[in-house]
Amino acid sequence: MTYSGAVRVGGPADVHELRDLMISKVAVGPMDNNAYVLRCRATDEQLLIDAANDAGTLLTLIGADGIASVVTTHQHGDHWQALAEVVEATGARTYAGRDDAEGIPVPTDVPVADGDTIRVGHVELTARHLVGHTPGSIALVYDDPHGHPHVFTGDCLFPGGPGRTTNPADFTSLMDGLEEKIFGLPDEAWIYPGHGNDSSLGAERPHIPEWRARGW
Repeated sequence: MTYSGAVRVGGPADVHELRDLMISKVAVGPMDNNAYVLRCRATDEQLLIDAANDAGTLLTLIGADGIASVVTTHQHGDHWQALAEVVEATGARTYAGRDDAEGIPVPTDVPVADGDTIRVGHVELTARHLVGHTPGSIALVYDDPHGHPHVFTGDCLFPGGPGRTTNPADFTSLMDGLEEKIFGLPDEAWIYPGHGNDSSLGAERPHIPEWRARGW
């Protein structure tokens, strides 16, 4: 089956099969959050991005092999409702942006700074700190050596624009961070957001001036 990234709450996961990594996307909870299970194909080690809601669905997706780690992209409550239950069930190590860790009620084992590496088996993800949606939001970049990059953007970038900000300074900060740290990647880079459908940097890049002009 061809991966589309279109999922719905209560529906099946969609699986993106790369040479070294399998990415399973599922939608959970009343705010239609996306959660992603990444599985290293060489070692079968797994990592979860955003234990957002519905621990039962997430634990079923994780399966009997468990997860080694769970990354919370930012401190907003809709992204960690199932975190405590998932961590209790799996013993996973927790990661979150250094400046958002205090806003997450489950202790963060590894506070993450810009440029830090998070591993899942033999696969490396690079954290990019983006300020504006929250003080410590992080995106994760997998630079696939066999293809194009894959970027897990949390709520910092969606199809159609950046994530929500509450004032002009935060909007400018978020846009500056996205242009510096995310849009420097090639057009083929695939975007996996915290809610809704996927996109690519090539599809979104032409609209940057429009986003800047409208201010959101």
